[in-house]
Amino acid sequence: MSDIIGLVLPFFGMIFLGFAVARITRQPVEALGWMNTFVIYVALPCLFFQLLSRTPIEKLTEMGYIFGSVLATYLVFSAMFVFSVLTNRGEIAESTIKGLAAAYGNIGYMGPGLALLAFGEEAAVPVALIFCFENIMHFAVAPLMMALAGDERGGAGQLALGVVRKIALHPFIIATAIGVAAAALHVRPPTALATMLDYLARAAAPCALFAMGVTLALRPLKRMPREIGLIAVLKLVVHPALCYVILSLVGNFDPAWVFSAVLLASLPTATNVFVIGQQYGVWVERASASILVTTVLSVATVTALLFLIKGGYLPPDLFP
Repeated sequence: MSDIIGLVLPFFGMIFLGFAVARITRQPVEALGWMNTFVIYVALPCLFFQLLSRTPIEKLTEMGYIFGSVLATYLVFSAMFVFSVLTNRGEIAESTIKGLAAAYGNIGYMGPGLALLAFGEEAAVPVALIFCFENIMHFAVAPLMMALAGDERGGAGQLALGVVRKIALHPFIIATAIGVAAAALHVRPPTALATMLDYLARAAAPCALFAMGVTLALRPLKRMPREIGLIAVLKLVVHPALCYVILSLVGNFDPAWVFSAVLLASLPTATNVFVIGQQYGVWVERASASILVTTVLSVATVTALLFLIKGGYLPPDLFP
């Protein structure tokens, strides 16, 4: 158990440090802008590129693995969405944000750092694949559902163009595509460039976690959603359990891949859910509360999951 505490304490400690520093210094939310820019546009893309470019290309085409992990996320989203629609007189916009809160984990900021700490560089490829394909789903689902709700401006062509632009121009997805191409063509950057990329990649996890803590501190907890209990259970318990079962059914994957997917599924609600809610003016304060509550609870649930994995209590395949 001491090994697990030693693993998660520095990880969640960085989030708490960011939270505490933000509370003490009282900097405005705008002060976080360049930190987020560095993490999203520089550090994490460098991390994805460096790890993927060194991976044999045959490992980057596991479609069964991608299907299983994305299906688990979509099923959780659908369950929360349908429940909300049935209990809120067909309200689509709010139900979409609630569904994202229950299914969209913080796989960008928290995923790479924790998975690499827990399972080593073997976790890099599954983390990158899950991130790319789940974000493609989220980038498509959010504007589509808001269009159905009547909150999305523009016609079908403009909507489709916006979805494609968000997918094609996202820095993580661009870095992943370049990394896959480099792996396929066996391209290695010059020594000086590789050294700089490694330097930036090592900064990705601590900067991302610190920025996440600051973000949580700067968002006031004003309105707690009635569905917070259900959202927390779906996100932190049902999602990883469903992912584990589906991947066991779909195929026989490397243990590090299975556990990386389950770990990513167990992460708390992504901060992007707040951004999406703010973009459409829907469920904004309650989305912020969902992020904070699930993040706090995830300290216990993620620790418990890692204990089960590292202790050998969770087999890599339920149906060998």
